[in-house]
Amino acid sequence: MSVVEVSGLSRDYGAGERVVHALSAVSFTAEKGELVAVRGRSGAGKTTLLNLIGGLDRPTAGSIAVAGRAVTGADESDLLELRRDTIGFVFQSFGLIPILSAAENVSIPMRLAKREPAARDERVSVLLELVGLGGQANQRPGELSGGQQQRVALARALANDPDLLIADEPTGQLDSDTGRAIMDLLRAVVDARGMTALVATHDPNMIDRADRVLTLRDGRLVESL
Repeated sequence: MSVVEVSGLSRDYGAGERVVHALSAVSFTAEKGELVAVRGRSGAGKTTLLNLIGGLDRPTAGSIAVAGRAVTGADESDLLELRRDTIGFVFQSFGLIPILSAAENVSIPMRLAKREPAARDERVSVLLELVGLGGQANQRPGELSGGQQQRVALARALANDPDLLIADEPTGQLDSDTGRAIMDLLRAVVDARGMTALVATHDPNMIDRADRVLTLRDGRLVESL
């Protein structure tokens, strides 16, 4: 089953002689339970591709569907629902709210989905245990290491049990040993939950853990292994 379907996807910025083709006619699918690494040099279009698939940006041309739901052409309320219920995001900069505890950060997507407090608290506990941070539930991001913050971010991304996990350079701010641990955790989560993951990365260790690798060059898909 294809969780991600991308066809003829392009994204241009600017106009006329100053137009920049950030992405050009990219097509691929990603199946349920597949971890797909997206690699390429800076400026190759990795982040643009992930932002389009996640509904954070709009394409110039082409189509995207996630878990059978159209992303292209969806209105903002549908995109908000898609990002809340179907897609989980992990960013290089972690994106945690500094004044909230680890548990409170993880609970945010479930609060937005209006889940019952008891069920929400139970799932927060399960997710923090899953990422190895059961003992740090009450600590704030500033009291955690970079690797621990990224584990909290991963737990938050899993809060509403998404079909698709999008991770943009999730190890970019981490040392090699910590990054390797995060990669192992991502691989384990994908295998255990049968979800699909798209991971933009330069890291060869992450690429080695992927089921498939998409290579972008100057906005074009040049290789799919």
